[in-house]
Amino acid sequence: MNVKIESSRIIKPLYEGTPPSTTTHIPFNIFDNVTFDALMALIYAYRPPTPPTSTIETGLRKTLAVYREWAGRIGKDAAGCCGVFLNDEGVRFIEASVDATLDEVLPLKPSPSMLSLHPSLHGVAELIQVQVTRFTCGSVVVGFTGHHMIADGHAASNFFVAWGQACRGVEITPLPLNDRAIFRPRDPPLIEYNHVGAEYVSKLVNKDLVKDNVTNKNTIVVHKVHFTLEFLGKLKANASFMNGKAKTYSTFESLVAHLWRVITKSRGLNALQNTQIRISVDGRRRVTPRVPDEFFGNLVLWAFPNSKVKDLLDEPLHYATKIIHDAITKVDDRYFKSFIDFASDKLITQDLIPSADMKKDSLCPNLEVDSWLRFPFYDLDFGTGCPFVFMPSYYPTEGMMFLVPSFIGDGSIDAFIPLYQDNLEHFKKICYSLDLKEK
Repeated sequence: MNVKIESSRIIKPLYEGTPPSTTTHIPFNIFDNVTFDALMALIYAYRPPTPPTSTIETGLRKTLAVYREWAGRIGKDAAGCCGVFLNDEGVRFIEASVDATLDEVLPLKPSPSMLSLHPSLHGVAELIQVQVTRFTCGSVVVGFTGHHMIADGHAASNFFVAWGQACRGVEITPLPLNDRAIFRPRDPPLIEYNHVGAEYVSKLVNKDLVKDNVTNKNTIVVHKVHFTLEFLGKLKANASFMNGKAKTYSTFESLVAHLWRVITKSRGLNALQNTQIRISVDGRRRVTPRVPDEFFGNLVLWAFPNSKVKDLLDEPLHYATKIIHDAITKVDDRYFKSFIDFASDKLITQDLIPSADMKKDSLCPNLEVDSWLRFPFYDLDFGTGCPFVFMPSYYPTEGMMFLVPSFIGDGSIDAFIPLYQDNLEHFKKICYSLDLKEK
């Protein structure tokens, strides 16, 4: 796929009336500071008729007037606090073209060619970049990159809905809650959980982990797997029984448990080795009093279910599902408030760094799952309908998988799973098996 860049420029918020001050600095909250310090990229594809590029651009400018953080720049204030300057320096907007029809390059696969459909993820000052790539058939692909420290998945999906509203000429609603200072420690603080080794790690320990994590990215393949609604139903039913007793787990918990077991078996790990999964947990409905869904920023911590490889593979699916369920359940109001108290003490965290790290080539023997199943990413309608493809870009980090609702819209799920080439064939053979002992 030969993508030709036609233009690249900075666009700024479009305000109604008098523009606001451009000298405000908003410090990051403790959840912003502990999340991934990286740009994330998404791909949207639309069939004709598609809106003019000017409509997409103007709608984005109007939305930036409401979600001002995206048009700012990350930096430290006079007190040394890291945050975002609301200076309206703008976002990058790129127009591109492909001398082919979209059907000629479909299906869009998670491969290095995806990187040409959105701007760079490295060495970029802009907190948002958008690339509108047009094909000869009239189809359009919109590649989006956004900085994770500005917004988590929940907040980003609200922004996408608002962008679509602005393009369609309707009122942006609901408006974002932009108060990042709502998370304050208790007096006295009550730290009930160990947050070192979870959200934070020692600088020295992380240095050793990075040193040991030297792999060849060329050996990693991002494999897309489609799980039908029928298969997910069987998986959920299979996960719900152990020793004759029934307990219903969610589709998400059942699928992640299944993938944990299948990937672990495909890797051929030592039976006595430990393996864990990093699972994002949205705090909006877990913190008391509840934080409104329109809160804009980061409000995510992680569950870390873990197991011995032998137990994970020898026990039935219910075993892994219960471990996942219990770990997620633990990340409740008490856990979030314990973290707030812990992370608010600068003396405690000065020798620690966030464990969230996008720079690793491989997570083996561990996994990370980024679930976009509950977010309305498919609702980005520029005025001519919703996308027929929504997917993450190409992330060749072995073990970092993404779960996305299938464009079919029937409840089926697409999983994007990076694996070593040597393990891929075994994974393909067993990824739909409910009984791994037979494989």
